[in-house]
Parts: sequence; structure tokens; C-alpha cells
Amino acid sequence: MSASIRVRFAPSPTGFFHIGSARTALFNWLYARHTGGTFVLRIEDTDRERNTEAALRVLLDGMRWLGLDWDEGPEKGGDYGPYFQSQRDDVYREYLQILRDKGRAYDQDGAVFFRISGEPQVIEDQIRGRVERTEEKDFVIFRSDGSPVFHFVNVVDDITMRITHVIRGEDHLSNTSKHTELYNAFGAQEPVFAHIPLILKQEGQGKMSKRDRGALIEEYQEKGFLPAAVRNFLCLLGWNPKDGREVMPIEEIIAEFDFKGVQRGNAKFDEKKMAYINTEHLRGLPIGSFTWLARPILEKAGVPLDGCGEDYLQAVMELARAKVTGLETLPDYVGYFFADEVVADPKVTEKLMKKGDLALRLGELEQALSAVTDWSAAPIEEAFGKLAADAGMEKPFAWFPPARWAVSGLGGGPDLMPMLQVMGRDRVLARIRMAAERITVA
Repeated sequence: MSASIRVRFAPSPTGFFHIGSARTALFNWLYARHTGGTFVLRIEDTDRERNTEAALRVLLDGMRWLGLDWDEGPEKGGDYGPYFQSQRDDVYREYLQILRDKGRAYDQDGAVFFRISGEPQVIEDQIRGRVERTEEKDFVIFRSDGSPVFHFVNVVDDITMRITHVIRGEDHLSNTSKHTELYNAFGAQEPVFAHIPLILKQEGQGKMSKRDRGALIEEYQEKGFLPAAVRNFLCLLGWNPKDGREVMPIEEIIAEFDFKGVQRGNAKFDEKKMAYINTEHLRGLPIGSFTWLARPILEKAGVPLDGCGEDYLQAVMELARAKVTGLETLPDYVGYFFADEVVADPKVTEKLMKKGDLALRLGELEQALSAVTDWSAAPIEEAFGKLAADAGMEKPFAWFPPARWAVSGLGGGPDLMPMLQVMGRDRVLARIRMAAERITVA
């Protein structure tokens, strides 16, 4: 553990916050928090057309949503700024002059080239192991329009910002020999390198791109995913805790995170695992927190909550919390609890009507449930059991689908007895009668 450890995330804001970039930011943030070090946010904004203020806002908002607070950088400041490459021209000119004075930079065809040493570059990568590569030809460090190249500014910024550990995607490994050439030319100590595995798309081969489903952090924000769940899932894209757990609070992840747990093989995006982890985090929320998150999503979808008591809303959310995979599915899952009229699914209606006994079942349900005075799950279940016993059946399964369809219009949902209890005696009986009328009209 060392407070002198300094890591950085250096994105180029383009208007999207890609899941690969978010994972890189997260691994740097985790290592800083694990070691008690410093997490620096540095913005590579030299592309004036793409790197707009709006694009920067998407990036900063996405990082804050994920809980990735930075110690130095935009809106925070620090001792080693500016933290925007577009504001660091003086620094780059100073370091270019250092190379010129050492005979390591020269002009050709309007551009500035770096003169390589020709010596093997050995990188003791914390994840990939020993990597040796020899640069075979000089490379451009300033273009003919006077703008510096990524390799140059990346190294200069890391030197001047005193970055001790460079944690980035494996696709940058091939660049690292250029970078170590520059470090050596400047007479600067190389940082510790750790190249983390690529994220592969869920279907087919290849690196996940912004066009692939599930690739943008904004998608999860819009769908109502929990930031803690997305962050938890991103941790597992290339890293595993010692005990193999998947659902973990961030405090435990920080405590365990180290390079030894990072895999060498590429990580594959798994939409089902993301949904599972989100579901588990949702279920772990206190019901008050779950309801607080759910209310604006329900209201935005037009679910009529006016006049709905908080106790009733929380009771419905308690039913939903055990079943839903994401908050974005809530309006469809629980909307009928708050509606004045049930909108029946035509396919479910057709399926039940084909059995030919739906009207009979509804009549029996109304009579049996009208006799229940203590409206709670156990007495309601006893009423169903009595229906079966009177009909000479062992189980009351024949009445379950009609009951669910009558009160919700659907063929699935929360557990039936608790659902009927929460909905209330008057509402349930009224809906059963309305369902019978729907059949008559049909």
C-alpha cells in the first residue's frame, strides 16, 4: 500500500461512454482505492470536432453515475494540471525541445520524427508477463500540421503527472515499446504497466464496439439499472475474486482487487449475467430505497399513482422486487395494480377461452373469495383449496390462471396469493366480476 501510487484514466470524449472505457476507468479507480493511491482523470481532447463540451458532459456524468470519483482532473483541479491535452501545448513544446537537444528528434517532410534506439524494449507487464519488442523504424511524434501524436503526448503527460502505474486495454500493448523508447529518451522512469484483457462482443468474434448491444453506459442509465450492479458486472469483465463470487459490494471488491486476479484471456460480454447481477442488487435494496427508485420510472411510463398510498405502493414493490430483472420492466409488470380497468392480453384470453370453462371458473372464484373475511394469503389459499376439494380435485391449479387473468389480464406475474392479498378484497372481487362481463360481451 502506498499513497505515492498514481494511476490515470485518459479518455477522448466522443459523446459515448463505451463499456470498455468504463471498465478501464473502473480498474484504475479500484487499484487507486485498493492501494490508497491517487486516481487522475485526464482528457485527451485534441480532436476539436468530436471532443465537444456535450461529449465531455456525457463522460463525466457517466463516471459519476458509476461512482468513479476522481482525485485530480476536470472540475477537481490538482497540482499537475492542466488536465486537458488541448491546454498543454507549452508542455509538449518543452519536451519536444528536450528530444531535439538530445538528437532524438528530427524534421522530415514537414513532420517531426523520433529517432529510435534500435534496442530491445522489455516490459515486465503485471498481467501479460514479460514482453519484448524492438521498434524497427523511427516514428512520427508531431504531424505536419504541428499537432502532437498520441504516443508522444501520452508519455509526456504520464511523466509530468507522475503516473506510476499505467492500467489500460491489451490493444495498447503493441504501442508500449514506442512509449518505453520515449521514456528512456527523456531519462524518465518507466511506469508499471498492466494491460487488461479486451472485452469481446456477446455474439460472434471481435472486440466489442459502440455499435454492439449493451456497449454503452448510457443504455443502462436509461433502462434504470443500478449503478452498483453495472459497476459490479464491469469488475467481472477480466477480474475474479479469490472465492469466485459474482455479486459483491464495492467495499469488498476494493479490498480484494489486485493484478493477480486479472485474467490474461479476453473477457466476453454476457447480457444475462449483467441482468442477473442487477436483479440481485435490486433484491438487496431496502424496500424504501427500491420504491424511491421505482416511483419516477412508473410515473414517466404513465402508471397512475395519484391517490396511491405509500403503504400500498411499497407492498406492490415488495412483490415486484423478487421478480423483476430491471427497473425498466416495472411499468409492464405492475401497472395493473394501479389501473382502473384491466387490459387483458389477447393471447392469454384466447388460451383460457379455448378450455371452455372460464365463465364457470370465474363464477366459482367470486363465490369462494367472497366468503373470505380475513383477507390474507393463507385464508385466500384455503379458499382455493376448498374449491378443489369440492370439485374432487387434489390441487386447485384449474382456478389459478383464471384468477390471475381476471385481476391482471396477464398469464404471469408475482406469486398469486400474496398478489391477491396486496391488491385487496374489493379490487379483486370487482375485477373478477368485470372479467366475467368481458367474456359475456365477447
